[in-house]
Amino acid sequence: MLAVVKIAGQQFKVQAGDSLYVPHISGKAGDKVEFNEVLLVDNDGVLTTGGDVTAIVKAEIVNDLVKGDKVSSFKMKRRKGFRKKHGHRTQYTQIKIESIA
Repeated sequence: MLAVVKIAGQQFKVQAGDSLYVPHISGKAGDKVEFNEVLLVDNDGVLTTGGDVTAIVKAEIVNDLVKGDKVSSFKMKRRKGFRKKHGHRTQYTQIKIESIA
């Protein structure tokens, strides 16, 4: 069984047993979470989309805070002495899909 689920504004294609990194969601390691916003379900070749989807994706939080790679931005205006450097690391949560019901 395959499903496309919307988590924190992004779409993910998931199956039972998958482990993936999603944008940071609240909760601690070991907590169970449910995602109700399922966009598509493929059940043995039968596709269900739109308002007909009644599935719920259940997952467990494996690691509550994972930091992504550092991204830096540098701004400069020549001959003016203006230099500015910004950087950030995006925060993710690692989850494991338990079931699609």
